Amino acid sequence: MERLGKFQTSMQAGLHFVVPFIDVIRYKHSLKEIVLDIPAQVCITKDNVSVHVDGVLFFRVMDAVKASYGISDFIAAVTQLAQTTLRSEIGKIDLDRTFEERDKINSAVILGIENATQPWGVKVLRYEIKQIQPPKDVLEAMEKQMRAEREKRASVLTSEAERDSKINRAEGAKQEVIKASEADKQKQINEAEGRASAILAVARASAEGLRQMAEAIESKGGDRAAQFKVAEEYVRQLGQVAYDARAIIVPANVADPSSVVTTAMAVIEGVRGSDARK
Repeated sequence: MERLGKFQTSMQAGLHFVVPFIDVIRYKHSLKEIVLDIPAQVCITKDNVSVHVDGVLFFRVMDAVKASYGISDFIAAVTQLAQTTLRSEIGKIDLDRTFEERDKINSAVILGIENATQPWGVKVLRYEIKQIQPPKDVLEAMEKQMRAEREKRASVLTSEAERDSKINRAEGAKQEVIKASEADKQKQINEAEGRASAILAVARASAEGLRQMAEAIESKGGDRAAQFKVAEEYVRQLGQVAYDARAIIVPANVADPSSVVTTAMAVIEGVRGSDARK
């Protein structure tokens, strides 16, 4: 309220009495939070790209007297200050970073305005960038760049998938070869063990047969049994030679089996004598 053209007092909401023609309500302010739309403006980035940027400013009148007499139009002042501060902050960063660092730009604008608006009784609460609009040709270049990046990532992922597939197939082939070699090794071991067991069994059977033959020869009537066995084997082998061979080599006394039996018995007696001397 002004009295006779001079500031008299500030009045809060409610019932008040004024003197007509002497007291005048000169300014009225709302103490609620005010939303101010900052018009779009052209800003030049650090890499010399012109972009159109607009935003929204949230502030509140904290001191009605300062807002009335500290400045002629605090709304216009706040708008201009927000625009100049925004241009300054946009000029510090490249175009690509303007989209990534909106929060940083918003905070910088608030700090730049806050100190200047204190003498006006105004407190800036928030600032938000609504839109950053680059030129059309820059947008097309950015879209091409993003498309190239996506194609690059797709190619990299495809090549990595092919590489992993080849590695897996090679690893599978390697394991298959190893398993096959181990199976062949085990097969050979088993076959060798089988042959060794067979040879050992034959040797044991031959030894047992020889032992039983020796016991039979030493028993009563063994000599006659040995003579009979030798004669029988002689006749059987002679028959095989006569039946299968194309060229036959036979002893001169082939028709005299008794001489062969006598010779065989002489060998047996010789072995007996050798064992007795031992």
